[in-house]
Amino acid sequence: MEKSKKTVAVIYGGRSGEHEVSLISAASVVRNLDKEKYKVLLIGIDKQGVWYLQNEAELRRCLDGAAALEIQVDETRRISAVCGGGTKETFSTPATGPITVDVVFPVLHGTFGEDGTIQGLFEMVNVPYVGAGVLGSSIGMDKEIAKILWLHAGLPVVPFISVRKLDWASTEKRKQIIERAERDFMYPLFVKPSCAGSSVGASKAPDRPGLEQAVAEALLWDDKVLIEPFVPAREVECSVTGNERPEAYTPGEIIPTHEFYDYEAKYIDPDGAALLIPADLTETEFRTIREIAIKAYKAAELSGLSRIDFFVRKDTREILLNEVNTMPGFTTISMFPKMCEASGLSYPDLLDKLISLAQERHEQRNSRNYSYKNGKY
Repeated sequence: MEKSKKTVAVIYGGRSGEHEVSLISAASVVRNLDKEKYKVLLIGIDKQGVWYLQNEAELRRCLDGAAALEIQVDETRRISAVCGGGTKETFSTPATGPITVDVVFPVLHGTFGEDGTIQGLFEMVNVPYVGAGVLGSSIGMDKEIAKILWLHAGLPVVPFISVRKLDWASTEKRKQIIERAERDFMYPLFVKPSCAGSSVGASKAPDRPGLEQAVAEALLWDDKVLIEPFVPAREVECSVTGNERPEAYTPGEIIPTHEFYDYEAKYIDPDGAALLIPADLTETEFRTIREIAIKAYKAAELSGLSRIDFFVRKDTREILLNEVNTMPGFTTISMFPKMCEASGLSYPDLLDKLISLAQERHEQRNSRNYSYKNGKY
């Protein structure tokens, strides 16, 4: 039976402001993988970016109910990626030599996890991996680029102004940016890094001094930030899975107890928000959100899975795209698996589906021609 199991390498941690969230998400994924189908390997990435193959004790600790995984440091189990190794020699350590992996499940949030960087490594290694590809991950991580593509596709988005660090450093350009924001929008304003996940570095600015402070804070996390108007809206999310033919699931609603759905409300405060699944919407709104979610998914070149976030205005009930998360949280309170479950897809079956989608996309890529010699492929 052991030989027929697929080996899944669950990768977690990482160089990201969401490192700790990844430890919790990955533990939840590990516990919900079907142990009759999969052999699980744990690979922890510390905050310096060093990869370590974890021992069986850490896996047992997780399966015994630990809320979060830990990263055990052992230099003899330090991981090296084997470029071109494929599933037979995906990774290697001094202690084990080459490691066979059938599929990688990178439960990594934010920078260096869902921004296309690690996805590029998996492509070079030539191993199937769960989630969006290099381009889709990069687009999903960059809120400005995603919105530009959505606007091009004719989809409704929250208005925004993009600010570069170099421009903000110029007194004259900073003045122009502030005047434009005050002309186009009204206070309060929201400021967020363009390329950071889960509201890291995001804040609300009630006035001009608050705006200057919020931009300075966001620029600590990225070299590009977005300024957006405050939208009096309900926050609705929609899970999507698939490659060429994506499927959208039952939308859910976030009802924050904080001023807005920030990092603390999402992951630290257990009472930071109430989750309403299904969301309190009309049938027409349900249908519209799912349709827009699929269009947004395709426009951003996504695959595998994503959570598409919306605002539904309280006054007009206008539906606006907010952002996308290409590796959403998988914790016990995370919306993504809960919305799938509300549509009849259980957590273990969801993980099966994501692994199958990873292998399907990998086979598709490997069926292409990559060599050209003497006028022939």
